[in-house]
Amino acid sequence: MRSMFATGGSLLIGALLLTGCQSPGTGNEASEAEFQAMLKSSFREEGIAGLDRLQQTPEQAACSSRTPPDPTLHAELEAQALATVKPPSDGQYLGDWREGEKLAQNGRGMTWSDKSTATSANGASCYNCHQIGPGEISFGSIGPSLYHYGKLRGVSDPKDPAAAPIVQYTWAKLYNAWAYNACSNMPRFGHKNLLDEGQLKNVMALLLDPQSPVNAK
Repeated sequence: MRSMFATGGSLLIGALLLTGCQSPGTGNEASEAEFQAMLKSSFREEGIAGLDRLQQTPEQAACSSRTPPDPTLHAELEAQALATVKPPSDGQYLGDWREGEKLAQNGRGMTWSDKSTATSANGASCYNCHQIGPGEISFGSIGPSLYHYGKLRGVSDPKDPAAAPIVQYTWAKLYNAWAYNACSNMPRFGHKNLLDEGQLKNVMALLLDPQSPVNAK
């Protein structure tokens, strides 16, 4: 079974659903202090998972409030996320699609039972939410199918300047998914240091390399 990343945002979902189900005006709403106390009492530090994961950044707090961000704030969150995206240090966006497939299949990383917080210990868990390569029959459907991702977007040569907008968009989406969809449940691989630059390049190759089974068949 593929595991999910235990990030600060995902740890909060259950508690937020509980408080979100209470009707306003009933007198049952917990105060912020009571809520924080309840939250902290529900988790414990174990292995590499510490209580620091319960600390939300301002953007996480905005996305997990009872009221979704309004259009103006939503746009601001996306702009802030896009500003965090760092292009590859050597200007090369694609690595080895074979290594990218291994990462896509690997759901390990960032859980209490993992031994290391190093990015090298993490997978990308792509199949947990997406269809990707044609050889895998077990995949999630939370996210859209990525089969023929590059082909459907007209990328026959990722190095062609004409392909640059799609290549750069894909990199930004992997680096910080909120750049194009604020409050997305997709892991923000680069921004949260879940994958390093080389790993991101390998996932990019899986999606965009014409020789990858994603695009070749």
